[in-house]
Amino acid sequence: MNANKLLKISILTASISSLISHSVFGQIFSTEQNPLSVKWRYISSEGFKIIYPTELEKEAQRMANTLPHIYPKVGLGLKQQNAAIPVLLQNRGTIANGFVQLGPKKSEFYTTPPQYFDSQDWLNNLAVHELRHVAQFDKLTGNQKHPFPELVYLAYFGAAVPTWFFEGDAVVNETALTFSGRGRQPNWIMPFRASVLEGKKFSYSKAYFGSNKDVTPGYYQTGFLMMANLKEQYGQFVSDSLLGDLRKRPVRPYPFSQSLKKIAGVNTQNLFLKTQEKITQSWKIQEQNTSVENYEILNKKSNYATSYFLPVRLNKNQILALKESKTQARHFVIINSDKSEQKLFGIGYQEQSWFSLKNNTIVWDEIRYDPRYKQRSYSVICTYNLMTKKFKRLSRKSRLFSPALSSDGKKVIAVQVDLSNQFNLVEISTSDGSILKKYANLENEILQTPSFDSSGNRIAFISVSEKGKNLKLLNDGISETLIADSRQQLSRPIFIGESIAFNAHLNGIDNIYQIDIQSKKIGALTAAKYGAFNPGISTDGKFTFNYYQINGYEISEKEINESAIGENHFVDFSAAAEKQENVGNVFEGIPDSTYQSKPYRTGLNLFNFHSIIPSIDNEYIFGLELQSNNLLNTMNFYTGAKYHRDLKRFEYTADISYKALYPVLSVVYRNRPKRTFYRANNAVKQGDWREHYIKLNASLPLSFNSRNENFAFSLNAATSYTQRYLPENMPNGFIRELKFPMEYSFAFNHSVRTTERDIAPRWAQVFRASYNHQPFDPNLKGEILALGSFLYFPGFLHNHSFLASFNYQKATGVNQYATDISTVYGYNNILAKSKLENTLLFNYRFPFAFPDWEIGPLAYVRNFRAGLFCHYENIGKDTNFGEPKTFGVELNSSLNILRYQPVVDVGTRLVFVNKIYNQNPILEFSFNYSF
Repeated sequence: MNANKLLKISILTASISSLISHSVFGQIFSTEQNPLSVKWRYISSEGFKIIYPTELEKEAQRMANTLPHIYPKVGLGLKQQNAAIPVLLQNRGTIANGFVQLGPKKSEFYTTPPQYFDSQDWLNNLAVHELRHVAQFDKLTGNQKHPFPELVYLAYFGAAVPTWFFEGDAVVNETALTFSGRGRQPNWIMPFRASVLEGKKFSYSKAYFGSNKDVTPGYYQTGFLMMANLKEQYGQFVSDSLLGDLRKRPVRPYPFSQSLKKIAGVNTQNLFLKTQEKITQSWKIQEQNTSVENYEILNKKSNYATSYFLPVRLNKNQILALKESKTQARHFVIINSDKSEQKLFGIGYQEQSWFSLKNNTIVWDEIRYDPRYKQRSYSVICTYNLMTKKFKRLSRKSRLFSPALSSDGKKVIAVQVDLSNQFNLVEISTSDGSILKKYANLENEILQTPSFDSSGNRIAFISVSEKGKNLKLLNDGISETLIADSRQQLSRPIFIGESIAFNAHLNGIDNIYQIDIQSKKIGALTAAKYGAFNPGISTDGKFTFNYYQINGYEISEKEINESAIGENHFVDFSAAAEKQENVGNVFEGIPDSTYQSKPYRTGLNLFNFHSIIPSIDNEYIFGLELQSNNLLNTMNFYTGAKYHRDLKRFEYTADISYKALYPVLSVVYRNRPKRTFYRANNAVKQGDWREHYIKLNASLPLSFNSRNENFAFSLNAATSYTQRYLPENMPNGFIRELKFPMEYSFAFNHSVRTTERDIAPRWAQVFRASYNHQPFDPNLKGEILALGSFLYFPGFLHNHSFLASFNYQKATGVNQYATDISTVYGYNNILAKSKLENTLLFNYRFPFAFPDWEIGPLAYVRNFRAGLFCHYENIGKDTNFGEPKTFGVELNSSLNILRYQPVVDVGTRLVFVNKIYNQNPILEFSFNYSF
């Protein structure tokens, strides 16, 4: 897709890019592909078209029964009773997610669940949440099966409706319609509770948009609390009233806030402040009624959000943990008894923090992506030996989760999930990664977080079904249930002699409990104020654990002694909504019909027209574009017409991109008017013509990741043909054909994981090469070779970055004045002294303030950043190392404008120019956005 196309899509979707992502992973709409080997089928079920890989036949049949059965109840509060939407079940990935989108209209369920989520079936969990988003879209589009033009509707949603409403309404609904739901999970709302009870209340913008400094609740949690409050005050149909008023009066400043004020008498900010005050009072009452203990913190305190996950003792003076903060990506760290730290190494992406330590060996799982087809990913197991300092990858292209070592470090127990969503516990040899044993799971419950006892013969683990969570014990292949069908967030069981410690929220706050294996008696091991998690047993009668505080997960330790379980004073903010819906569990009584399944012919479903959108290149060129994107993201097609206001003529366009193959193939066609000015007979004359322009492009984007390092390669080859016709007032020798100029490019990128505060990589290498020439056209000789390098190094402090970039080009013939390399700042405003040949660029960038300023409804200022630069051009000819061409300073800030979700980056740059150019300093301004 070309840059202009990307810009147009971005303009339409910037405000809603993360509109409906499931909170487990929170990604934006996926445009990635599956490998060609995937065979697809589909089932039609009362408006739902379920498209799925053949391995998921059983799950597809279940969803064909489930979705139409629950939708009338899910959509009731929005007065939506029927739906028509394709639902794709994706099984090649190992990252949990789900979303609904327009342009094209569809929903996707990622069927592999995370190792920590709600106490119900995963696909049911997705269904009840995502179908609420379907109802929200249908409410605003008038329940149209194909709400053409979809991208225009999507853009309006993003501009008019805050993300917290979409997600908050859906979370309230998922909680009210089931016996589970995130609204019943204390740890899900824990950061908000900890902050307000510590007296650190948020502004509306900070709670909504987040912070580069503090732990903030996020728009899911903020939206849940605000919508739960609204439903309690204004009833079951308040969301319907809000969206209905928006639909009737779409064109207004701050339309959602105005609709809210009309219906509830408050704007969005006042609703947030009233909600925050209400929940603070409720949580203070809970605090007064709950007995808590304070624990000594063993790690160094931080002034910004920092977490130490899964602490475990190495010896009496050292603790191992996974550390992550606003300034540092996730890495292993050793904390000494004096709280000093030793960084070991960084690791790759994990859906939840996880590792196991036994016999001086660390084992963990991390996500690895397919080099080309990013819908396919793997969860591999890695080890590190603390004595030999050697890494080992135990599995390749695997789907293994939550590995835990035996006491002797010779085997690992892990959860395996195959492509049909069959779950099994498997034992793996740490010597060669071979599977030693696989345990049967006849009911195919979802399995989570297993662990060995000290002998390596018994296994404790969590299983999940629609009935709830279970704590189970596996002994010689025989499974025993210790806790059955619980709605508690049971997780991470570990053995303590003849007891098993685990996480739960029996007193309304997440704490650590233990159950006696024989008597099944449960006692409390911690009584934390906000939350205690992840016990790690030491050998001296103590256990380490995560103790949640206002800045994140800290490390504490206490004696293994049991106390009584306190009374549960959890504040259920969704109770009013649950009473209004009066459903119980929406998944009761699901039919068990068998639907006809048919092959989904990918070749017959390449086109899917969904939108006509405005197409604006600049102030002179504008028009309309018809867009098609198929459901599997394998082919894009765009066609349209643009009017050239200065030429008073039309341009006709068509672009097609096919992405199912290993290389991405694209064809661009333009029938366009052109104009030029030339000198003849001592006068400047104007000439016009039209031309057919066809460009063919093949690209191969490949990327890999290993631990905390990312690698990317890109190969590209292109050619074009131009035929000019209808010349008007053109000179003699006017060339009517441009025959197949060739373009080649290659890029390589290596970088380490960045953090939230990084504004440029601290360690990365980027190399680019391109070559364009005219081998088939003797009338147009010329070539251009361009080489670029970008080397990033750590600066003096965290999140500081130094860039050194050298770039070279050689251009001849018709390309002699082309520019294919990075130029000095101010380049376009400085009269060149000679043809561009090379540049040497030095940049030092760093953040220096994180104010979290809310400037009313106008802006929320997240950070301030600065940079120094010194740039050279045509070294040895125009400049030398003592006299750069330009140098100066820049200042930037990231902010949210008018309370919209996209992060806007505004900046200014003062460019001083070498005195030989007789050029005054140049003041430049920048405006960019991201999401």
